[in-house]
Amino acid sequence: MSLLPQCALALALLLLCGSAWSELPNRNCSELLQVSNPRGIGHSNIRQQGKEGNQQKVCSQLNTCCTFEMEEKLSQQGQQEFNKAVLETSSILLSTFASRYKKFDEFFKELIENAEKSLNDMFVRTYGQLYLQNSEVFQDLFKELKKYYVIGNLNLEDMLSDFWARLLERMFRLVNPQYHFTEEYLECVSKYTEQLKPFGDVPRKLKLQVTRAFIAARTFAQGLSVARDVLNKVSTVNPTTECTNALLKMTYCSQCLGLLALKPCKNYCLNVMKGCLANQADLDTEWNNFIDAMLMVAERLEGPFNIESVMDPIDVKISEAIMNMQENSMQISQKAFQGCGKPKTWSASRSARSVADGFNARFRPYSPEERPTTAAGTSLDRLVTDVKEKLKKAKKFWSTLPHSLCSDNSSASVTEQNECWNGSNKGRYTFAVMGNGLASQLNNPDVKVDITKPDMMIRRQIMALRTMTSKVKNAYDGNDVTFRDTSDESSGEESGSGCFGLDCQSEFEFMSTDAPVVFGPVEPKKIAPKDTAHCIRLSLQVLLMSCLIIILEQQLR
Repeated sequence: MSLLPQCALALALLLLCGSAWSELPNRNCSELLQVSNPRGIGHSNIRQQGKEGNQQKVCSQLNTCCTFEMEEKLSQQGQQEFNKAVLETSSILLSTFASRYKKFDEFFKELIENAEKSLNDMFVRTYGQLYLQNSEVFQDLFKELKKYYVIGNLNLEDMLSDFWARLLERMFRLVNPQYHFTEEYLECVSKYTEQLKPFGDVPRKLKLQVTRAFIAARTFAQGLSVARDVLNKVSTVNPTTECTNALLKMTYCSQCLGLLALKPCKNYCLNVMKGCLANQADLDTEWNNFIDAMLMVAERLEGPFNIESVMDPIDVKISEAIMNMQENSMQISQKAFQGCGKPKTWSASRSARSVADGFNARFRPYSPEERPTTAAGTSLDRLVTDVKEKLKKAKKFWSTLPHSLCSDNSSASVTEQNECWNGSNKGRYTFAVMGNGLASQLNNPDVKVDITKPDMMIRRQIMALRTMTSKVKNAYDGNDVTFRDTSDESSGEESGSGCFGLDCQSEFEFMSTDAPVVFGPVEPKKIAPKDTAHCIRLSLQVLLMSCLIIILEQQLR
């Protein structure tokens, strides 16, 4: 019997599987033994010499240095490193929004407190006992302004109208001490406020300025708080099983083959990251809309809605209104008497104790060197200029996150060279890079993603951004919006307060996207590691049989 048919058959099978055979010589696992201890992977989980495995789920079973136990440990290691990389990349932006929110919040609150202190000091010095007897009117004004900033759900225009109405009642009594006014009579006077204009044009101007400035300031601070909270919730990822397997394959399977210095191909890394972060990428559209709206309001804060330029001189504005009432008290009183009737007079002894003379004092504003220290040791213009730069850099964060994680200086340590790890061997990565977001992962060659089951926690953050963007746009137009205090959703006592930074990880919401996957079109089939091992075994068996036949033929001869 001729040797040619048997040898030809064996040779054909070897050529069919020859590439895997030639690329996978017996592994020397000594290098892997040297680098394993720092990762906490014991030597008992690494073979001294590469050989065929029979339990690995992800990495090649052929000529491998890794045991099943080591693959399990490497899988956990890869998941931890991925989580850490995402968290570290997000933490810079998270810290930025947390610190800027804290700074703006501190600034706005101090601004209100400084304005109240300035008014109190100046009115005590100017009006003395008369002011102290009526100070609750002014205290209530600032109390309501603080309440609006912290809680919201307050109509600023109505609140300011109430303040001027109460001030008119007190002033009307003071400039007409000889008359006895009932509550009903004073209510009648208040109805004629628009016609009387006792405080000149100050109430109208101040109402417009205060309303727009407070709406913009509060909304802007709350926007920074929402951005911080979104980052807080989304920056910790709960990878699916498919993602964890893909991370293991990309990061460590090459090392099990003894290819320790081989880095993943960059496009290969991008596809793995885009698959693992598909839900996060879906934040990008609403995130960018939110950033654009915040930048628009920032421009308003620098210009016509500048709360600092409104609150700093509010004591001067209110004093101007009071002086206008003093100077025109006779005309104002006569018009009121005509509309509401002549009030009753007090007895002679009561009339003699007139206090009207106390309002002959003229208001003296602070000189510049006497004015209180700027709120929070800075200015609104400086704060806004700084945060605008940070907002611009935050655009497209979610869609560029995979690129950040796969950059040359990232922990992924990728390479764009042809000589890189493509998931199965050393060579080029030939697949196209997927688009961003869940819907684009249908045909991801490296991570199987169920595009029909979005992460609901991520969807809630998308809705939170969409709602906040609407509020910010309303604030840009100077319109008030109904706020739900975000302290309901956080641990703080005021709007947007809560934990900052990376200490909040225990409060993150997790939503697994593990589910039966939706498969895309069938890709050209690659020879899997198991197939390769089987193919080589078959080739060896045929070769052995050929040799036996040769020996038998020789014996028979």
